Amino acid sequence: MSKIYGVDPDKKVTPIVARDAMVACFVKAHSKILEDLKQYSDVSEEEFEKVKRLDVELLVKKFFSDVGGDYDHPTKESLIKVCDKLAEFAKNFRNPKIITKHYNEIMSLIKKCD
Repeated sequence: MSKIYGVDPDKKVTPIVARDAMVACFVKAHSKILEDLKQYSDVSEEEFEKVKRLDVELLVKKFFSDVGGDYDHPTKESLIKVCDKLAEFAKNFRNPKIITKHYNEIMSLIKKCD
């Protein structure tokens, strides 16, 4: 099987690995929207990539807080709740088929968590 957002699903998947894949997925999925903001900035491409990741990390951290989870110590249950919130949030920007595809990919990793 191929990697899912940098994660080999045939290997052990920890909650932290699943969380990081979730962040990577959301950065990739919303890259175009975030890229549109670059026109208002004069930062380098490298710095802008860091800003995009930070923007998504802050959103994911907020969602962990909203569901009573801990970003730094995620559980399988909190990951599922955050994944649900991200899918709901993405409905404002993305095609439902794409959301379902990404959701299922991340959920396949979360299900493998201990």
